[in-house]
This record gives sequence, C-alpha cells and structure tokens, in this order.
Amino acid sequence: MQIMETGFEGLVVLQPKKYKDQRGYFIETWNDNLFSKLGLNIKFVQDNQSVSNVGVLRGLHFQKPPFSQGKLVRVSRGSALDVVVDLRKKSQTYGKHYKLKLCSEKCNMMWIPSGFAHGFIALEDNTVFQYKCDALYHPESESCLIWNDPNLAIDWEHNKPIVSNKDQEGLLFRDLNCKF
Repeated sequence: MQIMETGFEGLVVLQPKKYKDQRGYFIETWNDNLFSKLGLNIKFVQDNQSVSNVGVLRGLHFQKPPFSQGKLVRVSRGSALDVVVDLRKKSQTYGKHYKLKLCSEKCNMMWIPSGFAHGFIALEDNTVFQYKCDALYHPESESCLIWNDPNLAIDWEHNKPIVSNKDQEGLLFRDLNCKF
C-alpha cells in the first residue's frame, strides 16, 4: 500500500498494490495491521455504497460534532471526481478544498478524517462509490455545504450537474456554524 500526502493534515491518498494476471486482478482495500503501521488507527463501524450516473453530484456532506465521521472512500466501478472541504478552524487549510479523480481502474482510495465536508460527481454511468465510516450515521447532526458556493470556487468539471433538492439547499461556507 502506497500512501501519498495531500498538503491537508490527515487527508491522504492510498494506492493499494494491484495483483493482476490473465484472470483479472486482486487488491486489498483494508488491512488493520497495515493501516496501523501507516499511522491510520481507524475502527470502522459502517459501510455505505451509492450508485450514480454521469453528472450526478452528491455533497458536500458532513456530520456535526460530536457525531462527525472519518471516511475511507473509493470507486469500485466507474470513476468520480471526489472533493473535500476542510472545516477545521485551526487547520492551515481551513476553507480550502482538495479534489482527486477516483476510479475503479486505478483502484485508488482516500482517507478523509473527521472535519471535512465531502462530495463527488460521477464521471461515468453506474459509478459505484463506497465509503467505510468510523462513526455511525446520525441524521440529526447531518449537514451540507452548497456545492456551488462561489467562495469555495470548486471546479466540478461538469456544466450541469444533477443535484438533489436537499443538496441544493446546502449552507454557504461563510454561514457554517459548527466547531471541528
């Protein structure tokens, strides 16, 4: 497993080793001992999966403390542009975003620690996006930043994304009132 820094404290890109032959390939996406050696001491309690068609944008979601979640994310079919926004006020990257193309062919993953808003846009039909979460879903603490906040200036690389009504009503970053 290769680990790559992002410039955002705690946010890392992971590249599993791919064992490929004439039958296909095999990757290991989680190994508690290996991740601990990499400094990622995580206990996962919930797995989620979504399927989206090209242009579907989900996010920018987060759960407010004390129910915030860290997520290990990957795409097991298709591809997606994954985006996170740092909500940690004491962080040097507070209010900045990071984006990465995740795809099934590359098998790359990203560990998103607590304190980030997260979203993605599917780049192919039937994109399967998987999340391993270190805290359970808590509906009362769920929140969302508006995906097209001009102050965040995120280039989603898609002209007319398909966004749910709920996500269209997300907060502007400047109106965020929670402490990470």
